[in-house]
Amino acid sequence: MRAVGLESFEEGVKVLDLPKPQPAAGEVLVKISHASVNGFDVGVANGIVKDYMEHRFPVVLGKDFAGTVEAVGDGVTSVSEGDAVFGVLMREYVGPGTFAEYAVIPEAIGLTKVPSGLDPAVAGVLGLAGTAAHMTVNAVSPSAEETLLIGGATGGVGAKAIQLAVLKGARVIATARPGEEAEFVSGLGAHHTVDYTGDMAAQVRGIASEGVDAAIHLAGDGAALADLVKSGGRFASTMGVGEEQLQGKDLQVTAIMAMPTRDILDELAQHAVAGNLRVRVQRSYSLEDAPQAIQDFAQGTLGKYGIEISG
Repeated sequence: MRAVGLESFEEGVKVLDLPKPQPAAGEVLVKISHASVNGFDVGVANGIVKDYMEHRFPVVLGKDFAGTVEAVGDGVTSVSEGDAVFGVLMREYVGPGTFAEYAVIPEAIGLTKVPSGLDPAVAGVLGLAGTAAHMTVNAVSPSAEETLLIGGATGGVGAKAIQLAVLKGARVIATARPGEEAEFVSGLGAHHTVDYTGDMAAQVRGIASEGVDAAIHLAGDGAALADLVKSGGRFASTMGVGEEQLQGKDLQVTAIMAMPTRDILDELAQHAVAGNLRVRVQRSYSLEDAPQAIQDFAQGTLGKYGIEISG
């Protein structure tokens, strides 16, 4: 089968020819139709992840997926052959991925059915970023009329976090440069924008003089973001900033590691079908062009970069 990944740390990302995998007990073989680029893929491609996770070569990139169940292993009960599915490939090591014609997905985590009305191209970019957004928003749990600052608002996670927070009634301040970025996040429901290339603290204080009720850290300086939260407020980070890094601050701090349970994936899908969660696929690439997609993604995006593998 065709796949895109690495044969060693020394070699660059390229198209690979690999054997078609087979599902073991508790696993599902999915024929992949769509996938997407995430920051994790860029980290693997650039060797940043090698000090943190075991790599089993050949490494195939890709976490998100949408596709059709081709076969099921022993004991699988939640899906059957022919079902349309989506989710996130979760393993404790870096090895098989979803930038491939086929991928084996554990049934226990990161897999659910595609509901009627959800475009497979959207399903293929929804899982990982959507889960991270869902978990960070729930961690800070903004109530109606509370002010939430989102740092890194223009990326795939941030774009979804804005919308999920607005659904809860929060007043969202999103980091974005003037122009296209500010227009993008405002179009998703952000009430205010602040330019992260300028004096962001002064801009935030101009909107919320006593500080914000909560903040989500998806990019940039986490400590600087935390300084803008009121005493006793909430702070959540997907960038490894936890209580240890923010000692001395009177905040409820949560470090987030995305865990795409079936319940979370189903909720995200229903929001997307209902129009409550708009998912922008900014660009779409063929599987052969996935190496270029990795490079382009690293330059910054407004939305998601999709990989179309089969129709």
